Amino acid sequence: MSRTLIVGLGNPGPRYVNTRHNVGFMVVDRLADDGRIDVGRSKFKALYGAGELEGQKIVCLKPQTFMNLSGQSVVPARQFFDVDVDRIWVVHDELDLPYGTVRLKIGGGHAGHNGLRSIVQQLGSRDFVRLRVGIGRPVHGSVSDYVLSDFAAGDERSFLPDLIERSVAALRLALREGPKNAMNQVNAPSD
Repeated sequence: MSRTLIVGLGNPGPRYVNTRHNVGFMVVDRLADDGRIDVGRSKFKALYGAGELEGQKIVCLKPQTFMNLSGQSVVPARQFFDVDVDRIWVVHDELDLPYGTVRLKIGGGHAGHNGLRSIVQQLGSRDFVRLRVGIGRPVHGSVSDYVLSDFAAGDERSFLPDLIERSVAALRLALREGPKNAMNQVNAPSD
């Protein structure tokens, strides 16, 4: 059985823990909890843990390189665990989706996301799976300040646990049914 490498994108250190850019870390941590996987081992310039979930062998990876160098962590982990490109699933924040939206996507560009850009460059392929977690765009101000700031108090922060749960549910569905089948359900418009 081949492994799936599930990569949560974020930035290391206490300064970034609750920022929008770290939603990938949050989702992977929650997924690892479901599988009772300890993501505390250090290798590949990352924190990682391996286990099983939904009958599949998975590796949860949280690069500790800072976002714009994420590929330096993903590539050695992929080589070590002998993971095919289509079994690399990257969970990341997505400015181009409204806050609270979750979408699965296979392949594509990086849309200006520095973490994805680094992975595409280092991997030499765009054919990995992405779980795009919508954080919306700032109404005013710089995008970099926005993604590196904490989720806003009020509705945004109170809705965050639900967003994390729905993201984890999408990953679990993809593990059970495959990303292509899961896309139809995850990406369907909600009523």
